[in-house]
Amino acid sequence: MRPLDGIRVLDFSRVLAGPMATQILAELGAEVIKVERPGGGDESRRFEPRLPGGESAYFFAFNRGKRSITLDLATPRGQEIARGLARHADVVVENFLPGSMDKRGLGYEALAEENPRLVYVSATGFGQSGPYSDRKGYDTVFQALSGVMALTGHPDTPPAKAGVPIADLTSGLWIVIAALAGLAGRGSSGRGGHADLAMMDVQVSLLAVAAARLFALDEDPPRTGTAHPGRVPSAAFECADGRYLHISGSDHHWGPLCSVLGLDELAADPDLATNAGRVAQRERVTAGLTRAFATWPRDALADALRAAGVPAGEVNSVREALTDRNTIERGMVGHFDHPGEGRFPALGAPLRIEGYDRPEPAAPPLLGSDTDAVLTELLGLGEAEISRLRDEGTI
Repeated sequence: MRPLDGIRVLDFSRVLAGPMATQILAELGAEVIKVERPGGGDESRRFEPRLPGGESAYFFAFNRGKRSITLDLATPRGQEIARGLARHADVVVENFLPGSMDKRGLGYEALAEENPRLVYVSATGFGQSGPYSDRKGYDTVFQALSGVMALTGHPDTPPAKAGVPIADLTSGLWIVIAALAGLAGRGSSGRGGHADLAMMDVQVSLLAVAAARLFALDEDPPRTGTAHPGRVPSAAFECADGRYLHISGSDHHWGPLCSVLGLDELAADPDLATNAGRVAQRERVTAGLTRAFATWPRDALADALRAAGVPAGEVNSVREALTDRNTIERGMVGHFDHPGEGRFPALGAPLRIEGYDRPEPAAPPLLGSDTDAVLTELLGLGEAEISRLRDEGTI
């Protein structure tokens, strides 16, 4: 038993943010029907890295546990079939430019006439309205425009993108929030609704701490590398073996930190007993920590700091993070069996809800593998009609 058992999602989205969201909904129990273009499908099926059997590991990362149907939404018959499927859906997710679905007769107003309980999530770059609503964009474009890129990197280096597609990933989470909020609201009102989610808005919302500094100090925050603009110490330092260790501490961690590192002079200075004092003398504190860290091997120092109650984290590579014993024991790396690529690793869902089955990675679908079954189950189409649709290129 899973929380979203009985919920059906009609997924018109492609690439990352939308597919990530619908994968989460699928892992929570929803039946997700992924609608793809005949012939090629979601373009991410061709993205690198490619596996020996030709499938895309990128596609695998965001499309597990779904059913795939092919449907040409540019044709009247394809649009008619899509409307029929929407009558049986609880949630629709789409990420076309504003107005695109309306032109096909698949916008919220048209579908809600026949299914008033439908929760319809439109995930676009800049929203359904506003001066940029007709612009196209990708993850890094939103990182640039939102200020996230200007905040990322070291003070003496150019702006940098985040190491993961943070605009897509965080937008995917907000698509899930929108769908779940719509379903919860429907439970009380009896009606669905149209959620307008802009990836740009999501990125602006991530500026909360940076915006607080702007609002309070009229300071446009600069790049600070691994350092925290308002807390000292909070940064990564190089250790004797060339590896990095990140620490982040409050006032009550300062004494134990200095004790482990032998920084008696800094510990004895009353001006450094509070965070405000350390921020005021950031360069002095940082210089002392830099020298002290450079005398310790990373792992030994990490153990010593944690034993003293100081929060510390090794700066891991992706391989190190995924093979860390906590990651393994928490079940964050699982597997699924794919008909073309065999057994393949997958990241698990970071959610456990008491009383429900834990989400487990399921295989992503082959292109159009569920077309016949879905059209038969939901629309009652027979073999002859499905064959005609395939011959004419509608599916």
